[in-house]
Amino acid sequence: MAGKLSFSLVSPEREVFSGLVDQVDAPGVEGDFGVLADHAPFMTALREGVITVMDGSSRRQFQVEGGFADVTPAGLTILAERAAEVAVG
Repeated sequence: MAGKLSFSLVSPEREVFSGLVDQVDAPGVEGDFGVLADHAPFMTALREGVITVMDGSSRRQFQVEGGFADVTPAGLTILAERAAEVAVG
């Protein structure tokens, strides 16, 4: 069984999401990217778009307006200028 990714999504107002997940897809300024557990470290700026958080059969989406993503050995942290959960259709 693959390991879990520690993921935290933070806006200036509050922590929007925090937990262990299977995968996070995000809108980078140089293109969309996905992060799994044990991903190589990197940092990038985000553009406006949707972050998709997958855990088993569960899927949640968050609209973001810019910010930064930081992948470290400890996991993924996204510091968003604005972030809000959207309904998954």
